[in-house]
Amino acid sequence: MVEGMMPGDGAGARRRPVADPFWDQVVEQLDTALIVLDPAGRILSANPAAERLVGHSAAALRGQDAHDLLHRDADGAEIPQDQCLLLRAMAERATARGEGDTYLRADGRLVPVTWSASPLTDEGSLTGMAVLLTDATSERGARRERAAYTSALEDLTERLTLVAEITDVLGQTLETDEALARLGHLLVPRLADWAAVDLRTGSRQVLRIAVTGPEGRDAGQEDWRGPLPPAGETTRSPLVQVLNGGDGVLEETAEPAAPPDSALAALHSGFLRAVGATSAITVPLGTKEQLTGALTLVRTAPEHPFGTSDLEVVSDIGRRVGLVIDNARRFGRQRAVSEAMQRNLLPPLPQPGRLQLAARYRPAPAGSQIGGDWYDAFELKDGALALVIGDVLGHDLTAAAGMAQLHGVLRSLAWDHTGPPGAVVDRLDDAMPNITTVSLATLVLGRVEGLPDGPWTLRWTSAGHPPPLLLTPDGNARYLEAGQGLLLGTGLGGGESRPSALQALPPGATLLLYTDGLIESPGSDLDTGLGRLRRHALALAHEPLDTLCDEVSARVPPGSTDDIALLALRLPTP
Repeated sequence: MVEGMMPGDGAGARRRPVADPFWDQVVEQLDTALIVLDPAGRILSANPAAERLVGHSAAALRGQDAHDLLHRDADGAEIPQDQCLLLRAMAERATARGEGDTYLRADGRLVPVTWSASPLTDEGSLTGMAVLLTDATSERGARRERAAYTSALEDLTERLTLVAEITDVLGQTLETDEALARLGHLLVPRLADWAAVDLRTGSRQVLRIAVTGPEGRDAGQEDWRGPLPPAGETTRSPLVQVLNGGDGVLEETAEPAAPPDSALAALHSGFLRAVGATSAITVPLGTKEQLTGALTLVRTAPEHPFGTSDLEVVSDIGRRVGLVIDNARRFGRQRAVSEAMQRNLLPPLPQPGRLQLAARYRPAPAGSQIGGDWYDAFELKDGALALVIGDVLGHDLTAAAGMAQLHGVLRSLAWDHTGPPGAVVDRLDDAMPNITTVSLATLVLGRVEGLPDGPWTLRWTSAGHPPPLLLTPDGNARYLEAGQGLLLGTGLGGGESRPSALQALPPGATLLLYTDGLIESPGSDLDTGLGRLRRHALALAHEPLDTLCDEVSARVPPGSTDDIALLALRLPTP
């Protein structure tokens, strides 16, 4: 609408709206309902969208009192005019907005609306009110759709986060029991109310290794763990089907369609009843080609059952967990072989007259790889006693094989050599890249020399290894830091001979050779570890040698992931 002079009006006549075809077209095609009221609240005009909203034609609406014709409460009853926010806005000549109002359509149906009203003025005088109306039913539906979409997106994000957490946490351990304990606490209660893990231990043997439920409830968890009946071939049980290579199964009800047809099916059904399952998912652990077991998740709330999207997520989790279990089993087998090989390669200690020898080897904690730590003690051709402690770079079978090679070569080189130990280690360093698979190694080689009743001396050399610790009867303890040279395999010697050192060993003294697993720990520096070992050993200096070795090797710093070798020599007292 545009303003202009009406025909016949004088110069001081009031300006009135004049129709403009463009704006008429805009109002006609507007998808939002528009009605125009006069100052008394009567309808002056309504666009087609308003006709569709209230079910009246524009002609039928024109001149009608909008409040009396349309405005109702939620039950369809008329509303007093003094309670109408739209009429109050008109009286106050104010812009207003309303939500939750109800309008009566021509067909008798009630429609919830939201509205926005703006006053129309002409030279300061109120000429009416323009009111935009929206069907709140569609708005509410859109809000519900947005809320449902947001909820689904949040749920998907939570599930992806859970899968990522499981992958990360399980990747931190190579121990099956520890991995499955962590898995249960990740799944319950975030994804399920109960979780059970069954592992295949043979062609038909099944072991329920873990059951996790709500905190404070056990439902006989210990009773459900342990060996299960063999998995049969022909059965309707989802657990048996999965253990026989089938796909994951979603059970929308805990009540089986038919009685259990095998002992394993009966036991599993009993477990579901005991925990109050209303829906359950059973998926394979691993793949069909490498199946390690089955994962069963249970929900107990009827209003929150599992769905097909849950089955997809749990199937992905099962595949990942199965790979972790398979890797852990492979690692365990390799670790057992490596540890057995390493223990068998550590020789029995000699009995050199009145000198006492003791040794300990402790493999790395479960979940860590076996290292290349080793010790040796043997009598030489000239009657001296050789002491060796060493550490080969590498892990598991590689380290154990390298340790065996180095052990044999060093014995051969040292057997008839009467010179300084540094010369023997120089020859070992030259030979190592040609006749062994060892790339880098550290060691201490010592010669204990003396008559059967003393006095005794120690000649030694160190190839980048922690220094020996000497405990004397007068209550002193000190590290023998002389004789230090480069570790084996660097190729940086430049033709120079390795240093050797000499130390008198008083009667009653104790000498400790050890590997770095005894002094290194995460978050601690080397000086701290050396100080700790010195204090512990000094406190045990008067204990029997075996007791000292047991106690020292047991006091490993928390968090240590390395193996330990310890060789101890005690001199007799007069």
